[in-house]
Amino acid sequence: MILDDLYGVILERKKAPLPDSYVSSLLSRGRDEILKKIGEEAVEVIIASMAGDRRQTVYEMADLWFHCMVLMAEEGLSHADVMKELEDRFGKKRR
Repeated sequence: MILDDLYGVILERKKAPLPDSYVSSLLSRGRDEILKKIGEEAVEVIIASMAGDRRQTVYEMADLWFHCMVLMAEEGLSHADVMKELEDRFGKKRR
């Protein structure tokens, strides 16, 4: 699953930063900078959606998810935690 692959890369950059890595750079700037990026990306999703630009909305949502995953790594969470919460809310069992 792409989320597993992406999260693995984010965790690797957290553990072993690379000088030219955006993820490494963002993580090194800390939680406040990550939160700022999430806010920016959320606004971009809203703008794209309000414009009715489906392609741009998907693009911006991917950016938003990505930055949320960076925050998850920063906070010691994972997308599995979020999926579990969603499953619990809707009474679904994990497959």
